[in-house]
Amino acid sequence: MRDENDPDLNGKYLGTISTDFVKVSDTLKEAAYLIKSRKFSDFPIFPICKVEQPIGKLLLSKTEKPLTWNYYITYLDEFIQRKLIDEDSVEDFKKSYKNPEEFCCLFVVDEEFTNFLYIPYPND
Repeated sequence: MRDENDPDLNGKYLGTISTDFVKVSDTLKEAAYLIKSRKFSDFPIFPICKVEQPIGKLLLSKTEKPLTWNYYITYLDEFIQRKLIDEDSVEDFKKSYKNPEEFCCLFVVDEEFTNFLYIPYPND
């Protein structure tokens, strides 16, 4: 897994992701809270992509809002079912998963880069 300090991420992605994130962070934080409070999962994940993709359900569309990325919503179980995280890696994923009340777990899907990214929610 890559982290926020990855050079590819910093150069090409972090700027547009950060710009979008400021606009959508409240919505994503609320959605993560609902996933946890309704006992769907303790591991909400937000796939983001500039084109349509099949993981999760569309939450925020860049065609409806001034965004660079489309934001989808799902959780760990779908990643396991789709074999995006294999059974042997589930515990490692859970250990590395950051507190969803403080960090948003994005799954960035782009032509040259596909990986998890944790971005801290802005302080209220």
